[in-house]
Amino acid sequence: MNLAFKDVQHNLGRFSLTAVGIGMMLMIVMGMAGIYRGLIEDATLVIDRIGSDLWIVQRDTRGPFAEVSRLPKSMVHRVEAVPGVESAREFVYHTIQRQHAGKPLRMSILGLSWPTDKGEWLPLVAGRPLAQNHFELIADQTLGFQLNESIQLGKEKYVVVGITSGMVSSGGDGMSIVTLGDSQAIQFDSVGEALRLERSSRERRAMDVDLFLKQPQLIEHLSQPTSQLPAFSSPQISAVVASIKPGHVIEEVQQTIANWGDVSVFTKAAQEDLLLQGMVDKARRQLGMFRALLTIIAAVIMALILYTLTLDKLHSIALLKLLGAPDRTILGILLQQAIGLGALGYGIAFLIGQQLFPYFPRRVVITNEDLVQLLFIVLVISVLSSLLGIWRAMRVQPTEALMG
Repeated sequence: MNLAFKDVQHNLGRFSLTAVGIGMMLMIVMGMAGIYRGLIEDATLVIDRIGSDLWIVQRDTRGPFAEVSRLPKSMVHRVEAVPGVESAREFVYHTIQRQHAGKPLRMSILGLSWPTDKGEWLPLVAGRPLAQNHFELIADQTLGFQLNESIQLGKEKYVVVGITSGMVSSGGDGMSIVTLGDSQAIQFDSVGEALRLERSSRERRAMDVDLFLKQPQLIEHLSQPTSQLPAFSSPQISAVVASIKPGHVIEEVQQTIANWGDVSVFTKAAQEDLLLQGMVDKARRQLGMFRALLTIIAAVIMALILYTLTLDKLHSIALLKLLGAPDRTILGILLQQAIGLGALGYGIAFLIGQQLFPYFPRRVVITNEDLVQLLFIVLVISVLSSLLGIWRAMRVQPTEALMG
């Protein structure tokens, strides 16, 4: 006959409510660990999915995810000419906030180097990759867009041709994927009045230049779009991503490009480290600290609960001692109940978490490694928490059973 099980049956309601309370608390610990993992995965998601070996960015900057980086489009051809480079393509990435269905909507825009990259590598759950150079868009499902829906971005409307899953920025914003030209059109979009004022300003400045005074017909060209004026450079890109040919040493190719005076070069691993140690470092450390504090609080609360349960059984423990029960029997009752309470709470935390975590604003990533680690922590906490109750139980005298 298992005395610990019999005692649980006798106090089933209290034991069940206690297990649910511990389970909810452990669910928060589990969720905090999942948010921590999700933050790291979201921060490095684009870098991992693109899979390029080198990231070439503006000199003395840390890449498009950490700060503004501007490179001329011709940088792609310079990189392609470097010995050992298999392929190179443009990379444009920025964040915008617009109104959609009467609500503010924040999204990250990723520009693909058309036609080299049509988005076949994206994890599509519906629709297809980009099939034309303009006015098509692939959206993450967290944005709430529907397939074939028309979205107004800037002066143009874009048709949602594909829906992805898990494509979010380090800030948790859903991602929209368009071609490079469309992403730049969205990024540098200006309202009509601003364009009119800019063209008028050009004409006024031209009146102070002798060349325009001598050849008035040149002033007519100033009303053209900026991209068509030879004096203005084309829109710049955020970075160039390059893949290295098999058999070539990445470090040697990196050093060759790094010798140029206008760029900085990072490997894939270095770009990820910059993200984790810079952009999301404080949030990552804060989540880690909250997770540690919640674990300690859970241990303290479990110790107090088990101690309270032991106090309720002092008369029964004294009676067992009076009947000649050895100390190991009493110790076994308390220890088994503590481990059972922790295991049951862990199971409740896992089951409830599986239902609730998908509705969290940020992605919650629960790995098997974290689940095993938390289970081990719960068992350790259960054993340590039972020590306070065991210490109190060992102090009970058998004669206390005769005192009512």
